[in-house]
Amino acid sequence: MMLALRRISIFGICTLLQISITMFLYLLLGDYFTFIGLIYRLLSIRIVLEIVTKSTKLSSDMPWIIIILMYPIIGTFLYIVVGKNKRSSKLLKNINKTTKESKKYLTQDEDIKNEILSKKDGPLKYMIEYAKYPVTKNNEIEYFPLGDKAFPKILKELNKAKKFIFMEYFIIEEGKMWDRIFSILKQKVKEGIEVRFMYDDVGSITKVPGKYDKYIKSFGIKCVKFNELKPFAGAIMNNRDHRKMTIIDGKIAFSGGINLADEYININSKFGHWKDNSIMLKGDAVWTFTVMFLELWNSIKKEDSNYLKFKGEADKKIKSNGYTAPYGISPLDEENIAEEVYLNIINEAKDYIYIYTPYLIIDTEMINALSLASKRGVDIKIVVPGIPDKKLIYELTKSYFDELMQNKIEIYTYEKGFIHSKVFVSDGKVATVGTINLDYRSLYLHFECGIYMKNTEVIKDIYNDITETIKISKKQIIKKQNKVKKLALSFLRLFAPLL
Repeated sequence: MMLALRRISIFGICTLLQISITMFLYLLLGDYFTFIGLIYRLLSIRIVLEIVTKSTKLSSDMPWIIIILMYPIIGTFLYIVVGKNKRSSKLLKNINKTTKESKKYLTQDEDIKNEILSKKDGPLKYMIEYAKYPVTKNNEIEYFPLGDKAFPKILKELNKAKKFIFMEYFIIEEGKMWDRIFSILKQKVKEGIEVRFMYDDVGSITKVPGKYDKYIKSFGIKCVKFNELKPFAGAIMNNRDHRKMTIIDGKIAFSGGINLADEYININSKFGHWKDNSIMLKGDAVWTFTVMFLELWNSIKKEDSNYLKFKGEADKKIKSNGYTAPYGISPLDEENIAEEVYLNIINEAKDYIYIYTPYLIIDTEMINALSLASKRGVDIKIVVPGIPDKKLIYELTKSYFDELMQNKIEIYTYEKGFIHSKVFVSDGKVATVGTINLDYRSLYLHFECGIYMKNTEVIKDIYNDITETIKISKKQIIKKQNKVKKLALSFLRLFAPLL
C-alpha cells in the first residue's frame, strides 16, 4: 500500500517541480520564456502522438500520456530519459537476443500442426503461428489444488534427479519449505548433478539477505539473481521475473502460482488460508519449459551454446492426451500473448468460464470481452481473495465488481483467506494455469509463464477444484458506493499500470 501511495505522490512532486522549473526558466529566459514553453508543449504533443501511434496496448500507456500532457517539461524529460534507459538496457538487449536465438529449439511437430489446421482451431493456431510456442500431445499432467499438496511431490521428484535441476522463482524465503528444498539441492550437487537456481531480486528483497545468491553459490549451486535492484536503473526495474518453474532431467516440470516460501504451503500465512496451485508435466511439453529457463539464464550467464544436451528422451509410455502448450510472456514481446490466450478462451466459450485471480485490474478490452460473453449466455464466475495482501490494490480490484456484475458476471470472494491461483477453465475443454494475474503488471511488464491445455484429462480436476471453491466462497452483490470513494478509485484506475 505504501508503495502505491508513493507512486501516487509522484504527481504532487511533479506539480512542485513543474512550478519551480517554470519560475526558474521565466527568470532565466525572460522574453524567450514563451517561445521555449511553446517548444516544450509541441515536443510533448509529438511524444504523445508517437505513443498513441506505436502503442500495442494504449490503456497501459495512458499514465505516460497524462503525465506528459499535465507536466510538459517534467513529463517529456522523464519519458525521454526513462525510455532511452529501457531501450539501452544491456539486460533487456541480451534477453531479446537469447530469446530470438532460442526459438530454433522450439520446433512444432508437423503432424500436430496439420491436425490443428484441419480442425480450424483458432486458439491453437495462434499458439503455433503467432505466440511461437509448440503444441504437444504426449503428456501426463497432474494438478495440485494447494501448494501443501504439491510440496511433497516436488520434494520426491527433486530427490530422484539424475542429471540436472533448474529452478526459477519470483520469491524465495528462508523457512521450512525452502530449507527442505535447499537441503536436496546441496545434496544433489555433491552427487555431481548440475543445479541452477534463479530468483528475482525485487521479489525476494525483503525475504533473504542482499548477497544470498553468493551464499547459495558457496554450496556449488549455480545461482542468478535476476535484474538486481540498482539506483537510477529506470523503467527496467519494473520488468520482474514473476515466473515459477522447476525442471528435472528434462523429463518433469512444475509450474503454477506457488513460490518457495512457507505461506505458499500454509505455514504462518498472514492472510488466512493460502489458496494456490501447482501443476506437474511429464512428456513432450517439458522441453518448452527447459528452453524458457535456458533463454533467460543465458541472457545473463551466456553458458550454453547448445540447449539440446538438456532435452530429455521421449517416454514412449506416455500416450496422447489432448493438446498442451506451455508459453512464456515478456515485456519485449510484440504479441500480448497472455492477454490473447485469456481473450481467446473468453471469445470461444459457449457454456461457462470460471476464473481464479488474486488481482482484478483489467482494461476496457478485457471488460468488454467478459461482458459480451456473458450477454451471449456464458456463465462467468470469478473468484478473488476474501483477505487482501495489499489493501489499496484490493480496493482497486473491488472497483471493478459492480461494472462486471451489472453484466451478470458473478464475483466470489474466498472468505477463508487469499487466492493466489491464476486459472481459466472453460466448457470442460480448455484451461490455462500459470503465473499470470489479471492485472497490468503480469500482462504487460513481467516475465511470466503458463500452460494452455485443450481436451486434456486434467481439465476435469481443475474444474472440480474451482467449483468446490466457489461453493465455500461468498457471492458479491451490487452495493451503493460512496461517491467520493468511487471518484477517487476511478482516478486511480487511470494509473493502474503504475501500481
